[in-house]
Amino acid sequence: MLDFKVKVIDLLQEEIDALSREEISALIEIPPSYDLGDYAFPVFRLSKVFRKAPNIIAEELVGKLGQNEYFEKIENKGPYVNFFINRAKLVETVVEEVRAKADNYGATDVGQGRTVIVEYSSPNIAKPFHIGHIRTTVIGNALYKIYKFLGFNTIAINHLGDYGTQFGMLISAYKKWGDREVIEQDPINELLKLYVRFNKEADEDESLRDEARYWFKELENNNEEAYALWEWIREISLKEFNKVYDMLNIKFDSYAGESFYSDKMPRVIEELKEKDLLKESEGAYIVDLEEYDMPPALIQKSDGSTLYITRDIAAAIYRKEHYDFYKNIYVVASQQNLHFKQWFKVLELMGYEWAKDCIHVPFGMVSLEDGTLSTRKGRVVFLEDVLKKAVAGIMEIMEERNPDLENKEEVAKQVGIGAVVFQELFNQRIKDYVFSWDKVLSFEGETGPYVQYTHARANSLLERGSFNIADDVDYGLLLSEDEINIIRLIYDFPKVVIDAMEKYEPFYITRQVVEIAKAFNKFYNSSQIIVEDEELKKARLMLTYMVKNTIKIGLGLLGIEAPNKM
Repeated sequence: MLDFKVKVIDLLQEEIDALSREEISALIEIPPSYDLGDYAFPVFRLSKVFRKAPNIIAEELVGKLGQNEYFEKIENKGPYVNFFINRAKLVETVVEEVRAKADNYGATDVGQGRTVIVEYSSPNIAKPFHIGHIRTTVIGNALYKIYKFLGFNTIAINHLGDYGTQFGMLISAYKKWGDREVIEQDPINELLKLYVRFNKEADEDESLRDEARYWFKELENNNEEAYALWEWIREISLKEFNKVYDMLNIKFDSYAGESFYSDKMPRVIEELKEKDLLKESEGAYIVDLEEYDMPPALIQKSDGSTLYITRDIAAAIYRKEHYDFYKNIYVVASQQNLHFKQWFKVLELMGYEWAKDCIHVPFGMVSLEDGTLSTRKGRVVFLEDVLKKAVAGIMEIMEERNPDLENKEEVAKQVGIGAVVFQELFNQRIKDYVFSWDKVLSFEGETGPYVQYTHARANSLLERGSFNIADDVDYGLLLSEDEINIIRLIYDFPKVVIDAMEKYEPFYITRQVVEIAKAFNKFYNSSQIIVEDEELKKARLMLTYMVKNTIKIGLGLLGIEAPNKM
């Protein structure tokens, strides 16, 4: 697609020897208002070179640049050179690109088949899949889809929390109070009860924690009874988790969790010893990170059992050797920032230059209106319940507004689940937020249902107008302010997808599809689309198709479906 910014750089470079293409590109700005142009170039850095006031330099530059087919005008506003894109050229560029690429509009081969791993969701086995897990799950899924869309060989890994001391607790609790038949009727709730009871009693009887540590060590030693219980708990938990993944339409390429690396940790410990990085401390083994302003990384406990950090190091080495990744991305809450800094540094000290390709994508925490979530105390909101309640809420609205809609149940599911996912991805991921049913179930304003409804409205217009993508379009008929605003937003969409990828921020796409929906609805309310003038109708239907197509692609990258009817 024609890149107007590149055309700006070409023009400026012909007249400015003092700056490189890269420097010119870095200086170009997007003005706050289209009244100031589509691009602006500040000339402050040239004042020392030319020994003139910036506004004089800008005025002289404009005089030299002259007329150009890509820009309607080039003028200076004080110390800025402002470029106004040729609107007819913009319309032609976007229409032809959308027509050529259709469902792949915005896709590129920037990835060149390089492998990117995205690790996300990763719930703990035998614990509730609660609302706190939604952020890693939907942010990670969106990043997975974005990277795939941009030509990367993308691998989704669900690094299940299926190892560690909590299994010692569960095995111990099950042996004391468990009933296999009761647990299999309602696995997560019953296992949660055991976990909560164990922690409550262990607060009063410390010997229970010793017992839990004993059973985890037995699990690490492949004790037959411990392993059989662990395998059963893992299997029934994953079956429950898959109910939620199915609702969200999320699939993983690998469920290799912590346990997968249990036989790969001795190698890590041995390598750390060989490289003289391991130090003994009160019977345990650590890597001293004091000179990097971090506490020591505890690699092995005094009883010989391993920790998260050991397993994460083993997993990273395995992934590099097995997948030869270009990037290894971890979508994990910001609470774990120190943990990631520590073990990334350990990898670096081990001499792995690819440690820099391991990337932690942190996000803010979810809390309830009456306090924080706590699995240990049993204070959770199940994610499956949230999704079901959202679907039921949408179903009620549909029964009122469109009772004759075909496939109501399927559409309610698409819109209800889409509403929850959209809200999660609407703000920058790093922000904390308070989970509120009222906010989740509100479908006014900048919401998923609003964007989905715009898509359905556009689809209805295309059907009524018998739209044909092959029809010739008179680009000169799409030059009104409302139409150009829509086309600008669609033109920017491919760049927004790249920004979302580079900054690991799906919310860029969420905001862009909202802006496209708002701009189209403004146009829809002020202009008739299906008109008697056949050429005008074709042009406006093409614009409608571009809106529908871009919204569908954007929602798809976020993991949200776009119903054709609502």
